[in-house]
Amino acid sequence: MDKKTYQEKMQAQLDQWQAEMDKLKAQSKEASADMQAKYQEEIDNLREKRDEMQKEYEKVQASSLEAWEDFKKGADKAWDNMAEAMKSAWNRFS
Repeated sequence: MDKKTYQEKMQAQLDQWQAEMDKLKAQSKEASADMQAKYQEEIDNLREKRDEMQKEYEKVQASSLEAWEDFKKGADKAWDNMAEAMKSAWNRFS
């Protein structure tokens, strides 16, 4: 996969995760006060992981064509962490 395709894929996934986080936030508003706190904790965790992913995306974006593969490894790790956190959140609150 070339750099441009990878960036487009990352941006699309970041957008999707943000939409899913927004759904969780909306869902939390209908929950009890105790559950709202649990939702918020999970959303904060997801936001932190999404921010890490965003930073990795920016590194890939700013890298040269020759060096972007080096940054891809960090982005892939952040991607996997975010995907697992998102899956865990949906399993917890579905």
